[in-house]
Amino acid sequence: MKRLLLICLCALSLLAHAQKNPILPEMHADPEVLAANGRYYIYSTTDGAPGWGGYYFTCYSSKDLKQWRYEGIILDLKKDTRWAKGNAWAPAIEHKNGKFYFYYSGDQGERKAIGVAVSDSPTGPFTDLGHPIVDKRPEGQKNGQQIDVDVFTDDDGQSYLYWGNGYMAGAKLNADMTSIDTTTIVRLTPRGGTLQDYAYREAPYVFKRNGIYYFLWSVDDTGSPNYHVAYGTATSPLGPITVAAEPVILQQRPDQKIYGTAHNSVLQIPGKDKWYVVYHRINPAYLDKKDGPGFHREVCIDPMEFHKDGRIKPITPTN
Repeated sequence: MKRLLLICLCALSLLAHAQKNPILPEMHADPEVLAANGRYYIYSTTDGAPGWGGYYFTCYSSKDLKQWRYEGIILDLKKDTRWAKGNAWAPAIEHKNGKFYFYYSGDQGERKAIGVAVSDSPTGPFTDLGHPIVDKRPEGQKNGQQIDVDVFTDDDGQSYLYWGNGYMAGAKLNADMTSIDTTTIVRLTPRGGTLQDYAYREAPYVFKRNGIYYFLWSVDDTGSPNYHVAYGTATSPLGPITVAAEPVILQQRPDQKIYGTAHNSVLQIPGKDKWYVVYHRINPAYLDKKDGPGFHREVCIDPMEFHKDGRIKPITPTN
């Protein structure tokens, strides 16, 4: 009897400390994850406002990826910028040269643009540059929005910026990390595909493992249960991208009431070949189109694993 009681208590303890999705309270989307200073940080779109109308960014931190602490508002576009009116969307962050560079999408009147703010701390306060660093489409690109920014720093210290809804673009960041080398802008949009596999929509994300550059992106609309993640690889941080033979790595599980699993970032546990994908999904209570599934989203985390040849294994989104 005592042994049975001990087993039950151990099981309850494990359940109490198990990761539960979603990991953040309330509505958040487009999560960016960062490991720094012995903690993990998540930055996201503040969701739940009609028409994607959020205007500030928050930060949560954790020591174990299970318990998350609210760190407050780190950037309010209405108060802290001179140019962005709202639509605080899809951030990215990079820790370099002792500074934290926070990249984000904002509404510059009639068009979207990408800005950057800088801080000495991952939780701010952040000081905005004062103007966008990307505010127009690449030359030759006739449609799409300047949103969904990502930043990647290669082994040689060179940093790159990626962005685009309707297209994927990339460029080298200058040494100041607050401007891009416009002579290096390249369109990277994967060609072809359908809404059932890899047709590019938005949310580029780049990371490197064992010399391979991985490019992840989201397919379909963020309000669709079919919103999912596809990927390709390259031998250079500015492509070209080769779409994977089995490109879909994260998608809905209707049997578990999990829908719209996409717009992700990737976390490598420092010093280990252990990886996680952090993504958002639609809160199932808002799945009907009249309820605004596209702006009622929640942040989740699940393991990411690789085959021996470097291919990403399909990821199982969980509760």
